[in-house]
Amino acid sequence: MPLRAFPDFHDIHLDFASYGLTPSLAERLDMLLRMLSRALYTESGQATYAVFRELIETTLQPDRQPSRLDTLAARLQQMPHPQLQDVLRALTAFFHLANRSEQQEIARINRQRDRDATLDRPRPESIAAAIHDLKKNGYTLEDVLNLLQRLDILPTLTAHPTEARRRSILTKQDRIAELTDLHFSPQATAETREQAQRQIFQQISLLLATSESREDRITVEREVAHGLYFLTTSIWNMVPRLYWDLHRALRDEYGATNLNLPIVLRYRSWIGSDRDGNPFVTADVTRRTLLRHRHTVIELHIEALLALRHDLSISSRLVEPPRELLTSIAADHALLADAAPTTYAREPFREKLDLMVARLRDQLAEHPRFTCTATNLVEDLELLRRSLKECLRGPLGTSDRLDEALIRARTFGLHLAALDIRQHSQVHAAAVGDLLRLGGVEPDYNRLQEDARIALLSAELSSPRPLLPRLATPEAGTRELLATFTVIREAIDRDADSIGAYVISMTHEVSQVLEVLLLAKEAGLWAYADGAASCPLDIVPLFETIQDLERAEELMTQLFTHQVYGAHLENRQRRQEIMLGYSDSNKDGGFWSANWALHQAQERLCQVCEKHRVKVRLFHGRGGTVGRGGGRTNAAILALPPAARSGSIRYTEQGEVITFRYALDDIARRHTEQVVHALLVADHLQDTATAPVGVFSRRMEQLAADSLESYRAFILDPRFWDWYRQATPIEYISKLRIASRPVSRTASDEVDFEGLRAIPWVFAWTQTRYNVPGWYGIGRALRQAVSDADTLAMLRGWYRHNSFFRTILGNAELEMARCRLPVAERYSKHCDTGLHDLLAAEFSAAREALLQIVEGEELLDRTPVIQRSIRLRNPLCDILNLCQIELLRRVQHSDTDDADLLRHDIFLSINGIAAAMQSTG
Repeated sequence: MPLRAFPDFHDIHLDFASYGLTPSLAERLDMLLRMLSRALYTESGQATYAVFRELIETTLQPDRQPSRLDTLAARLQQMPHPQLQDVLRALTAFFHLANRSEQQEIARINRQRDRDATLDRPRPESIAAAIHDLKKNGYTLEDVLNLLQRLDILPTLTAHPTEARRRSILTKQDRIAELTDLHFSPQATAETREQAQRQIFQQISLLLATSESREDRITVEREVAHGLYFLTTSIWNMVPRLYWDLHRALRDEYGATNLNLPIVLRYRSWIGSDRDGNPFVTADVTRRTLLRHRHTVIELHIEALLALRHDLSISSRLVEPPRELLTSIAADHALLADAAPTTYAREPFREKLDLMVARLRDQLAEHPRFTCTATNLVEDLELLRRSLKECLRGPLGTSDRLDEALIRARTFGLHLAALDIRQHSQVHAAAVGDLLRLGGVEPDYNRLQEDARIALLSAELSSPRPLLPRLATPEAGTRELLATFTVIREAIDRDADSIGAYVISMTHEVSQVLEVLLLAKEAGLWAYADGAASCPLDIVPLFETIQDLERAEELMTQLFTHQVYGAHLENRQRRQEIMLGYSDSNKDGGFWSANWALHQAQERLCQVCEKHRVKVRLFHGRGGTVGRGGGRTNAAILALPPAARSGSIRYTEQGEVITFRYALDDIARRHTEQVVHALLVADHLQDTATAPVGVFSRRMEQLAADSLESYRAFILDPRFWDWYRQATPIEYISKLRIASRPVSRTASDEVDFEGLRAIPWVFAWTQTRYNVPGWYGIGRALRQAVSDADTLAMLRGWYRHNSFFRTILGNAELEMARCRLPVAERYSKHCDTGLHDLLAAEFSAAREALLQIVEGEELLDRTPVIQRSIRLRNPLCDILNLCQIELLRRVQHSDTDDADLLRHDIFLSINGIAAAMQSTG
């Protein structure tokens, strides 16, 4: 039945096309806004709808009068609380719908570009474009295959608290996206469109009736389930497509077929294993997470094998099966004995697949009867592929389903995504001190100087005896840490691929790396004899602060030349992973200084690793926002120092970034192919600066120093911390139930600057529209530089030809374009200390200097698609900000009962602004 008529109802019609949106996206947004307004009319009545319409029309009026914000704020101040709440819910829902619509439009455009692509003009930033570019630059097929052998891409999913949306909200967004695609499909009939429209209306109504904020804090188990959702849907679906793209590109450019390509992409996860500052991630939680990963991927493999069984109905009566296949079937029957199925005696391929399924199903039991490894699965699938080619010659001897199953078996194994274990260095030191005391070796380890610690740890690592006496009772923290290492050992014994690495947060000294090896020794993971070490675990130092990044080269040199660690390095084939923290370095030193420190650290670390014949893989701890190292991953890869472009890379995928990049299959494919494209073309990328390298480095060093001085002066201002706590909703963000991990590293409920984690730090700045972590400091740094004509010309040359410089300025430009200082000022009016004026002056200087360098009239002139999206979002987000400011005002003047309700709606406003800004922390 059609949508019922609405008396006295006039649809909100925004001219989305006037904002420069594509006709397809404008049409989608127009329909969704009309549906949303009708749902609001139905649920909340004509008066609320009229207010909603009035607010939107006021904020989007063409002349954008200076008094517009005053008009909106005054209107909101008059509104009763239920009406204000309804407006918040409706605008938040609109941004959810707009975000997913933009993703759908990106996917549609890429599909169209795929159709329009030719051999000579492949789709930009695709795998085909990378292979085409390599051939143009003189790479032979052998060169490309060698390059692919070097690719080692490890995206790492984390549970950092930056996904404010509930699963219920995400599910409804998915359903609305499906129905919208159906409605606008060229093949849809009138009846189909009408039905889709009715269901879209129903889903939007449900979206409005669904609470944005969680009633209970999210558990680690729910975080694990959230990560598994993406691993088992879009990521699982995307991986085979990546290799089809590679095969097709190599065929088109080089005529190569039937290539056995290496696995270039594997996944890791911190969800359920990152215990740094999260007391809820225990040894038992990690054990259950490992088991859940294993059971989940086994069930997926079983599903794939059963689907393959439908295809491979080859009868031995008609085709003689290969002897190798029959021998394998006989061996399986001997192994499985009474557990072996016998359904397909005359269909050997099906019989083999049934035996493979039986072996996998056995692994789901609490105590499996048989051994089954990822190697077994891969070998069986390769056997089936060889047998099929032998039975059916030519094109008939292939199976896409079989190839996909093999790619997934080689990529995901029986572990799905390897878990990294991460813990803070202070926790290790406390546990080691406890063990040394109980073992009668050293009563007060923490009083020792670094040299004494290294000597003591080296001696204990060289000794075969354990430290912990049999009847001793270690402290609770030590017991938990030892239990974690026991879980690691058990997991490695079952499946060595299930554990990735052990990451040490806040690594400052060599002793902090040796402490982890000593803890591994207590769990039976380390042995040392005759100068040779044995340990199946990679130890990864994490350098997070500016000071640690500057000292990283010195520390790694000490490690590489240390006798015991050198033995460990030999045992690990002289491979070393080093993690770089983008979040804390930015919080510690500001945007420009942190980025330059990271760039320099990477270059120096690669050089010191080459000097000591160590194969290094850099692990980039990038957040979702620019202030935490976010931005486009492929652009970040191309901005790496030349020494760091090795093809081996890890990077974190955090919070809402996971949802944005992996919510749709097509978006997951696009993101991943852009990463592969960047790694391939980076092999021959040459940055041509307009000045010698030494001049570039010295100028960047000066800019970083000026930026750091400006930033530190700001955050160390005696007025700053009280102002920040009053002018931002950090108090409410700290209570938002969006993750299992606390927002502060300290146990106290009182949050201070040092204890506050980088994620809520950035989140609060984003809410107020200041976006300070993404740009502050560059005004002072660049103001003097651009005042000199020769220096300005040099900076413009770097912007055109130097990937690092261009990426840093581009990221700052994006964050500044999303700033709304007139709105931000309203957050600080009640606590005016002059700091807003300081921020505004720095912003003005930064904007003017940046535009001079990029030679633009307005911010983001070179990226008009993003510019247009922000131009539409900013004024609509203003309403959400003004709602939040009004709620913060009301909660200060309310009684206890009203305050609880108002606080709930402040949480709603936080989610709404996060949706509008497409960013939390």
